Amino acid sequence: MTSLDLGRLQKALAVEAERGFADLIGKQYRFSEFLCLSFGKPPVALPLDERQRWQEIAAQFAKYPELPLEERQHLVAEARRCVYHTQRYQRGDNVTKQSTKERSPHSTKTKLPPTTPLVQPLQTEAAIRIAPYLEQPLKSLPEVGVRRSGYLAKLGLYTVRDVLFYYPRDHIDYARQVNIKELQAGETVTLLGTVKRCTCFNSPRNPKLTILELVLKDNTGQIRINRFFAGARYGHRGWQEQQKRRYPVGAVVAASGLVKESKYGLTLEDPEIEVLAHPGDTIDSLTIGRVVPVYALTEGVGADMVRKAVTAALPACVHLKDPLPFRLRDKYGLMELKAAIANIHFPSDSTSLEVARRRLVFDEFFYLQLGLLQRQHKARQIQNGAILARTGKLIQTFYQLLPFELTNAQSRVVNDILDDLQKTVPMNRLVQGDVGSGKTVVAVIAILAAIQSGYQAALMAPTEVLAEQHYRKLVSWFNLLHLPVELLTGSTKTAKRRQIHAQLETGELPLLVGTHALIQEKVNFQRLGLVVIDEQHRFGVGQRAQLQQKGESPHVLTMTATPIPRTLALTLHGDLDVSQIDELPPGRQQIQTTVLSAKERSHAYDLINREIAQGRQTYIVLPLVEESEKLDVRAAVEEHQRLQESIFPQYQVGLLHGRMSSVDKDTAIHQFRDNQTQILVSTTVIEVGVDVPNATVMMIENAERFGLSQLHQLRGRVGRGAAKSYCLLMSNSKAETALSRLKVLEQSQDGFFISEMDMRFRGPGEVLGTRQSGLPDFTLASLVEDQEVLELARAAAETVIELDATLERWRLMKAELEYRYQKLMGGAILT
Repeated sequence: MTSLDLGRLQKALAVEAERGFADLIGKQYRFSEFLCLSFGKPPVALPLDERQRWQEIAAQFAKYPELPLEERQHLVAEARRCVYHTQRYQRGDNVTKQSTKERSPHSTKTKLPPTTPLVQPLQTEAAIRIAPYLEQPLKSLPEVGVRRSGYLAKLGLYTVRDVLFYYPRDHIDYARQVNIKELQAGETVTLLGTVKRCTCFNSPRNPKLTILELVLKDNTGQIRINRFFAGARYGHRGWQEQQKRRYPVGAVVAASGLVKESKYGLTLEDPEIEVLAHPGDTIDSLTIGRVVPVYALTEGVGADMVRKAVTAALPACVHLKDPLPFRLRDKYGLMELKAAIANIHFPSDSTSLEVARRRLVFDEFFYLQLGLLQRQHKARQIQNGAILARTGKLIQTFYQLLPFELTNAQSRVVNDILDDLQKTVPMNRLVQGDVGSGKTVVAVIAILAAIQSGYQAALMAPTEVLAEQHYRKLVSWFNLLHLPVELLTGSTKTAKRRQIHAQLETGELPLLVGTHALIQEKVNFQRLGLVVIDEQHRFGVGQRAQLQQKGESPHVLTMTATPIPRTLALTLHGDLDVSQIDELPPGRQQIQTTVLSAKERSHAYDLINREIAQGRQTYIVLPLVEESEKLDVRAAVEEHQRLQESIFPQYQVGLLHGRMSSVDKDTAIHQFRDNQTQILVSTTVIEVGVDVPNATVMMIENAERFGLSQLHQLRGRVGRGAAKSYCLLMSNSKAETALSRLKVLEQSQDGFFISEMDMRFRGPGEVLGTRQSGLPDFTLASLVEDQEVLELARAAAETVIELDATLERWRLMKAELEYRYQKLMGGAILT
C-alpha cells in the first residue's frame, strides 16, 4: 500500500468520525467494507507483528455494522493510530514498538506511544482526566504535522485537547439543499446542478485578479456563480485551463454559500464547490451541504487549517471522561460531553448544534458558579469576625433623629445586615438599590452598629465628588450624635492627612470616608470592624481586598446604585449575599422623561426658562466626546460659554468637569446647591453624589452616546424635592435602534428593568464599564441569551456544594474546576 493510499485511508477514517460513525456509503463501497478490504492487505514491508495488527483490525471492521457506537469510536481511533504508525514506519521514523496485546482492537483501553506535549499539563488533579492522548501534541497528528502545528500555535492550540475545546464562534447552515428556482437572497443554502458553462480568465480591471465563472443548471433553472483568486500565480494560462478541466460541461457540482443579488440575478457569495460523480454521490467536503463551524482566526491561519485539525482530533473525543455525573446530566437534560464536543464542531443538523451548545454553555456557567459558591463556603468557615450589637443607644438615637420612617424594603435590608453582624462569620453582603432608594441610611445604621461595639468603620467611594457627598451627609448626622468623621482623598493636605493617620491608629477616629486614598500603606486602623464600599463595581478586586486587609476579617458591605440584572449579579457576585432595596421612599415623584430631536431644542429651552422663573434649577450634561479628556474639557468650556452668552444671559451658568481641581469642583457644586448658579453645565462627573433637591430639569446632550443605566443614574439627580421634575434626552441620531433604546427611559422608571434592557442592547461588559467589570471570558455563553441555563447551572452548583463542598466524591469535577480556573480565568476570580 502506497503512502498516497494511506492518506486516502486516513481521510476515510476522518470523515467517518466527523459524520458520527454512521458507516457511510461511498462511491463504490460502504465505509466498513472499504476498511475491511484495505486493512486486509497490509503493506508488505511491515514487520510481522504490525501486519498481524492490520489483519486483526480488518476482522473487526467486518463486524463494524453490528457494533454499538462506543465500540465503533474505539475501533476508528485504533485504526487511525495504526495507519499513523505505518506512515511513520515508511518514513523511517523511530516508532515506539508496542506489544500486540496492548494495541489489540479488542481492548477498549488502547494505549498511545509516549509523547512530549508542547505545553506541560497542569500539575493538579486535572491529571485524573487529561489522558496522554488528549495532551498529544498536534504536530504528531499526520493531518497536521510540524509546519501546520506552528501556525495553529498562534491561536494557542498546542494539543489535541486544545483543538477539541476550541469552540466555533459561529455556524453557517449550508445543510438546507434547495432547487435553483427556490433561492432567496439572504439565505445560506446548498444546491446541486450540472455545469452548463465554465470559464476562467483574468479580470479586465485588475490583471492580478482571476475569475472562475460557472453557470449551473438543474430542472428548475440556472445560476451564474463566481470565485475570485488574487495573485499573479492564478493568472497563468496553465492554471486557468486546469480549472476548466476540473469543472467540465455536464459535471455534477454541489455548491454552498450565501444567496445574494447581482447584476446577473441571484448568485452565491464566495461559494464552496465540489464535483460529484453523480447527483446522489456522497459529499466529502467539510463545508458543503452541512452546518459549517466558523472559528476565530489570525494571520496565516485559515479556516480550512483549523477545520482539518479539528477533524483530525475528533476521534480523541472517545477518551473524554464526563466530569458531570449521570444523575446531574439526566436531571438537567444535558448531552454527554464527548457528543457535545463532536456536535459543537460538526453538527449533523441545527437541533444537534443547539443541544450541544446548551451542554457546553451549562459547563461554562456551572464551573464559574461552583467556584464562587466554594469560595463563599470557605469564607463562611472563618469564625473570627467581630460580633457587633444590633441594638444600642447610637442606633436608637439615630432613628429618632431621622425625619422619616424607613421603608419596608429598607427595614428588611437593615435586618439582613444586623443579623450578619451578630455572627462570627464576617459579613459579605451586596446592597442593590435604585437611585434615591435610601442605601446611605442603611449603611449608616451598619456603621453605627460597628462604632457602638467599639470598632472603627471605613467608607470608600470611587470619586472625590461622591466621597465628599457622603462625607457632608454623614457629618450632618454624626455632629448630632457627637461622633467625629473625617474625609481622606487625593486632595487632602499633608498636615491634615498626618492628623487623620494618627487618629486612626489611636482609635480616636471611629469613621473615615474617602476614595482610593484609604488603601494607601500609611492608613492603619486600630480596630477596623466594618468596610463599606460604594459603587463597588468601579473598584478592582485587588483594591477592595486591600481595604479589607486593613483589619482582621472585617465585615464587608458593598453598595451599588447601578441596578444589575440577576444574571450579571450571579456572574459577578455569586459568592455574595445580595439584598435589594426595591421600593422608593414615599413622596418621590416619577420624572417625566422625553426624547427630543435637534429641531425640538427650543421646547427644551422654553421648559428650562419656565422652571428657573419659578425658582428651580437645571443640569445640562455633555457626553464623552473622545477618549481624550482634554477634548471633553474643551467641549464643556465652549458649551458653557455659548449657553451663558447666547442662550441664558439672564441667568448664572456654572461649569463642572473632571479636570477641575477639587477646590474648584467643590465651589461649583456649592454655588449650584446654594442657587447662586441656576444652570450647571457638567460632564458625567455628576452621575452620582450630587444632591440638589431644588433641581428639576436634567437635559442630556447626545443622549444616544450614553448607556441606559448611565442615563437612568443621571436622571436620578432630579426628582429629589417636592416639585415635578423633567428629564430631556436630546438626540441627533436618526438610527431606529438608538431611538428605541432611548424610548425605554420614556416608558420606565425601574432601574432593574432598564439595566436588563441596557444589557440586551449593549452587552454586559459595556453596562458595567469594561475596564474593571471583572467579567470572566465566556467562549460560548451569553448572559443575555442564556439566562435560563445560568439559573439551572447555579441551582446545580448549589446542590453539589450542599452535598460535598470539597468535591471529594466527584474527583473528575474537582479536577475540571481546578483546570478551568487556572487555564481559562488565570485564577483571578479566586483572588
